[in-house]
Amino acid sequence: MQLSEPHHLIAALAAAERRLVVVSTGGGSLVVPSFAATPGASEVTLAAHVPSSRMAVDRMVGGPQESYCSSKMARRLAAAAWQEACLLQSHAPEAARRAVGLAITGSLKTTRPKRGCHRVHAAVQTLEATATDEIVLVKDARSRADEEMVAAAMAIDLLAEACGLSPECRVGVESLLRPGESVIRDGEKAQAAWRHLLDGTRTVTASTGDDGPVAGGLVFPGSFDPLHEGHRLMARIAEEIAERPVAYEISVTNVDKPMLDYVSIRDRAAQFNGQRLWLTRAATFVEKLDVFPESTFVMGADTYARLADPRYYGGSAATARSAVETIASRARGLIVFGRTREGVFEDATQIEAPEALRDISYFVSQREFRLDISSTELRRQDAERRESCNA
Repeated sequence: MQLSEPHHLIAALAAAERRLVVVSTGGGSLVVPSFAATPGASEVTLAAHVPSSRMAVDRMVGGPQESYCSSKMARRLAAAAWQEACLLQSHAPEAARRAVGLAITGSLKTTRPKRGCHRVHAAVQTLEATATDEIVLVKDARSRADEEMVAAAMAIDLLAEACGLSPECRVGVESLLRPGESVIRDGEKAQAAWRHLLDGTRTVTASTGDDGPVAGGLVFPGSFDPLHEGHRLMARIAEEIAERPVAYEISVTNVDKPMLDYVSIRDRAAQFNGQRLWLTRAATFVEKLDVFPESTFVMGADTYARLADPRYYGGSAATARSAVETIASRARGLIVFGRTREGVFEDATQIEAPEALRDISYFVSQREFRLDISSTELRRQDAERRESCNA
């Protein structure tokens, strides 16, 4: 099969009623003209995006990233593509099952010498699973055009396999590899409860087998990417204050970022080692109150400041005020921890907030809690370590 005319692949996707959105950044963009030139592709491919600048990529994933060429980045872009594929079939009851998000991100040969290795990552997101492939290419062994061919072939093969299509739909990327190169694969098939979260038929599930949340609990929401000692200390202090055991919560949906893919859900859930963790579709605190009525919520200063910020309500001050009123009237309380800004610890009491929120807030003092660490900083350090290993 020629890459320029993937007839078998397009026909098989059409027969399976799959609907595809493609994103390519930094490499693999040959997939887009390859699909577009194949008869019948318009029945399958709903949209294709080739964001070249970091700003364009940031708009798709909700902000600056620690790394723009990684498995995580490919998964985020594939998740964004899957969500778009669902939206573009808004009148189809089977939209979630049909939707496929394909993403490719590469660091390939350019006009400037690269400090790190040449590599490409691809990810496919469906309702059933998340799948990823990675290849580290022998540096400077190919032209840019040949590297692009490898990237596109890997993405097409991954798409065919992730959708359960026949072998004749594959390009056969292995035939394009050089000695020492190999395809590194990862992925996660979704548990039924996770699929129900993504398709919207369920709003909450527990990773520990609990039946469902009860009113009046102590809930610690967050992305926990990663869970670190600062989070654990916050949880222990909150339990002492509220005199109740804490339950962590991760929302698979987000106000301004793509949903979580299944590999991310798997990896983040594994950090809790049997501690109570809820997975929800509650992206906002108003939605969390529907899932966890009359509960006390644990949060850092940054989250607390966002509760009344119109920027997190589509720029609407009226919506922000309404949300504050809802939180103030329905939450049992808020336990708020301070933060470090520009090297100076800012006590939680210094945060500007409406009086209605302050009335239900317990501000943890600097004496009670002081651990200057953040998930963002840990991810930045990890990304720097990976880049130095590739140099």
